[in-house]
Amino acid sequence: MSSEQVTINQTALVLAEKACQAIMNTYTPEELPPANSFHYHQGVFLYGMLRVWEATGKEEYFEYMKAYIDSLIDEEGNLYFARDELDSVQAGILLFPLYEKTKHPKYMVAAKKLRSLLDTINRTSEGGFWHKDKYPYQMWLDGLFMAGPFMLMYSEHFQEEELIQTVLRQEKLMRKNMTDSKSGLLYHAWDEKKVQPWSDPETGCSPEFWGRSVGWYGTALIDLLELLGDKKRGQEELIESLQSFIPAIVAHQDEKSGLWYQIVDKGDRPDNWLESSCSSLFLYFIAKAVKHGYVDESYRTIVDKGFKGLVEKMVEEDESTLTLSGICIGTSAGTYDYYVGRPTSENDLHGMGAFILASMAVYDLAK
Repeated sequence: MSSEQVTINQTALVLAEKACQAIMNTYTPEELPPANSFHYHQGVFLYGMLRVWEATGKEEYFEYMKAYIDSLIDEEGNLYFARDELDSVQAGILLFPLYEKTKHPKYMVAAKKLRSLLDTINRTSEGGFWHKDKYPYQMWLDGLFMAGPFMLMYSEHFQEEELIQTVLRQEKLMRKNMTDSKSGLLYHAWDEKKVQPWSDPETGCSPEFWGRSVGWYGTALIDLLELLGDKKRGQEELIESLQSFIPAIVAHQDEKSGLWYQIVDKGDRPDNWLESSCSSLFLYFIAKAVKHGYVDESYRTIVDKGFKGLVEKMVEEDESTLTLSGICIGTSAGTYDYYVGRPTSENDLHGMGAFILASMAVYDLAK
């Protein structure tokens, strides 16, 4: 390993730990916003923290993650969660490492309850999950990340093979209905009925490539591939999706900063702005794709440039923690003006989770 790679390696891990510490110093596990809620906001951040724990072995990270879950699940595995949306499922990925380390059955009881959501959530005519019941006949890119990895982990633990095909089906439907043939990017949302104010009357798609949603999709692709490993379950199409998707993302990397914009393909517009959570997610799955050999080594320069820009432009460090800026707050589907008009925040869990994941992927790539 070159001295430059050693520096990147060390810096990335230090930054990931500082990001963890920033949130741990601000919130108790029970207070993670939205407080007392089993939700993907906390799940994404704690997923990043899980990766830090795996790399460092520092028990404070595992115990923090465990305390969050234990505050919401009782000893019998009872768990309150919103039963009409895929967003509720994502934090369920934390149940499996908790069970593997502690062997407490409550975590698997809770996993079974989350699994039941998938049987009752509404679907499109082709079998695609509605993102939420209040968004009828709509598939969102976010949904593949929210439910896909959990489904594969559940399948592995409970030998429910058909869940694998369900996940692959969801990705295929997104690719079929939401891909822009010209750019290779995927639109944020798709309305089967074509009645939403934002939906194209011919395609049903929302009109923009919103950064974080595009990032969730790519993150899901690489995570699903990692979970499937060398099992032959039809995931070849996932590999093809990733290999065509990454060049489409790289084509819109900002030349000056190395980052990406809130609306990915419209960086030339004066009211568009560089966004840290999508930039982090892009770096995460590109770095992982290089590590696993899905794309060639030339993409390392993309990752190095992007991570350098992310740290220089969006991160303010102190001795033990950091502040991450430029994070779009939670966002629905909409039009261009809606997306670029969204407020940004500092240390929002969307961005901190994505940043930690990116840092750990860069750390792994430089090893």
